[in-house]
Amino acid sequence: MMKSKSLKEIKNRDQVSTLVHTFYEKVRKNPVLGPVFNGIVDDWNIHLERLTDFWEMVLLHSGPGAGKFSPVPVHKEVDEKMNHQVHEAHFSTWLALWFETLDSLFEGEVAEYAKQHAHKMGHILFFKIMEGRKLKL
Repeated sequence: MMKSKSLKEIKNRDQVSTLVHTFYEKVRKNPVLGPVFNGIVDDWNIHLERLTDFWEMVLLHSGPGAGKFSPVPVHKEVDEKMNHQVHEAHFSTWLALWFETLDSLFEGEVAEYAKQHAHKMGHILFFKIMEGRKLKL
């Protein structure tokens, strides 16, 4: 698939913010993910700012996010709030939307790393959620 010349590399916080905001706009409307996120997130402005901090730290190795995030406990808490109904389909849908959003906005090494990191992170989070459920049985 040929990329449009209008796609850019991810180089700064504003671009990370565009990625995060565009992506979560899709998430909120998605029939699989929307009910989960819209049912959990109380303040979208704060949530998007935190996620921008996180992805800026991951992708650009800068910003206010360093040492500030622990995604495993947060995702386990979401699973509990959802009555342990978070499934692999949620992660697959999230990842597909993430890839689609990246491909529509950006190209290059950082965009590819964003895909790789999200893919790896999704596997780890899902495993940790399942592990947490087994420990409670």
